[in-house]
Amino acid sequence: MTSTLTPVRKRSALTKGQLPKFAPYLVLALALILAAAIMALIGFNALGWGIISAILFAAGLVGWSAAVEGSRRANDKLATCLVVGSFLIALLPLISVIWTVLVNGLPGLLDPGFLTTSMNGVTGSFDNKSVEEGAPVLGGIYHALIGTIQITLLATVISVPVGLLTAVYLVEYGEDRALARAITFFVDVMTGIPSIVAGLFAAAFFFAVVGPGTKTGAVAAVALSVLMIPVVVRSSEEMLKIVPNELREAAYALGVRKWRTILKVVIPTAISGIASGVTLAIARVIGETAPILVTAGFATTINNNVFGGWMASLPTFIYTQILNPTSPSNPDPSSQRAWGAALVLIILVMLLNFGARLIARMFAPKSGR
Repeated sequence: MTSTLTPVRKRSALTKGQLPKFAPYLVLALALILAAAIMALIGFNALGWGIISAILFAAGLVGWSAAVEGSRRANDKLATCLVVGSFLIALLPLISVIWTVLVNGLPGLLDPGFLTTSMNGVTGSFDNKSVEEGAPVLGGIYHALIGTIQITLLATVISVPVGLLTAVYLVEYGEDRALARAITFFVDVMTGIPSIVAGLFAAAFFFAVVGPGTKTGAVAAVALSVLMIPVVVRSSEEMLKIVPNELREAAYALGVRKWRTILKVVIPTAISGIASGVTLAIARVIGETAPILVTAGFATTINNNVFGGWMASLPTFIYTQILNPTSPSNPDPSSQRAWGAALVLIILVMLLNFGARLIARMFAPKSGR
């Protein structure tokens, strides 16, 4: 009988001076109730209720921990509350943006023909009819979606070779030379330039070479490549730097030339991080509006020639639908199209980020013996 009771006494001795496991939940429930009572007196709103509840929860949990567990564990719980609270505060804008775009964008996205038709021939009378008579909203984003894909793809074709070769030079051949230091300096400068400056640069360059008024998808791709190249250079450079020197030395010991070592050993080892960085660079520029407005203009019809004619994109489509509704007297259909396009753009960015993680996992060096 004595032997069966001994473990119980040991467990109670070990848990003495500790808060019970349900303590955080109890404090949270009391904090929510007390905060609701306070807000009922001064005027209820969800944001104030959340802030007061968080303050009361942190104060109650830390105070209870200090009384039962001592100052060391109380300080630990205070730090935990601050870290978790900071994370939730940082998460709130993201949740708010996603929720707002979903609520406002789903009606437009679910419209028949939204993804398969353009704005060609859609006038204000159609929007007036949809508002006054309940007719379906006509017009879609097909032309803008095609333009976004073409411009971004061409910008990627331009940026990836330039960025990757620059990173290879900085890591493998630079050796702290004056040229390498100059390249690093200008890459840092390019990383921080406003996007409109990149658009003005591309527009001015093509105006001087081709002629005034030149606006095509290719000009927009060059503007986006100015923004992409520094990101590709930086991400590729960091990935190449973490490749162990032992791999290079082993290849050199076998008589392999440097260029072949880079091509067959260094780049394949770092390809996971390089591919991830390229994908994130694409996600960074796919939503740019100002440089595309300056360099590609805006079109309501489908243009499959990236080297000729004005071309629409999703960001410029959103901008024009909000700023210049198809029917100024009934802007709701234009707003619905803009929110739907914004939702599609966010989905594209999320898919690109998911693709970056998938590529990083696929090409990551296999661990194990």
